[in-house]
Amino acid sequence: MSEKKWYALYVRSRTEKKVAKELEAEGIEFYLPLERVLRQWSDRKKWVEEPLFRSYIFVKADHTDYYKALYVPNAVKYVSFEGEAVEVPPQQIEAIKYYLNEKDPVSGDEAELKEGQRVEIIAGKMTGLQGVLVQVKNKKRVRVEIEVVNSSVFLYIPRNKLRVIG
Repeated sequence: MSEKKWYALYVRSRTEKKVAKELEAEGIEFYLPLERVLRQWSDRKKWVEEPLFRSYIFVKADHTDYYKALYVPNAVKYVSFEGEAVEVPPQQIEAIKYYLNEKDPVSGDEAELKEGQRVEIIAGKMTGLQGVLVQVKNKKRVRVEIEVVNSSVFLYIPRNKLRVIG
């Protein structure tokens, strides 16, 4: 049996939750990152859960599930490069989960970091992920941009979990 890998599945606009239900019914492992957003209508405001990445859902599939997921209603295609579906590294999935569940950081050190530097996460579940330092928030936290599926995720990371790589 082949190893399961993460892929980004492009779906029709505003059908992410429907596709997630269909994948669940098929027994296919998936991840649909949702964030709470305050929406305003003419008569009211309401907190709703919306996809973090519009029109995308992450599918963890082996050879069989890979094709089954494509036949789910409203699934369009996998994100691909030169005709090959692009595998999403598990660290990027963990980075998204971390971003959505972010709590107060642990204390960091006083290392000199500058905006625009390439950095690598050296501790925790996201070890090995690389990104660009976009903001020095305070003495303990910095904001890092990490590329995920043609989008960027911005994470606040404790300084002591980063090292400069370029």
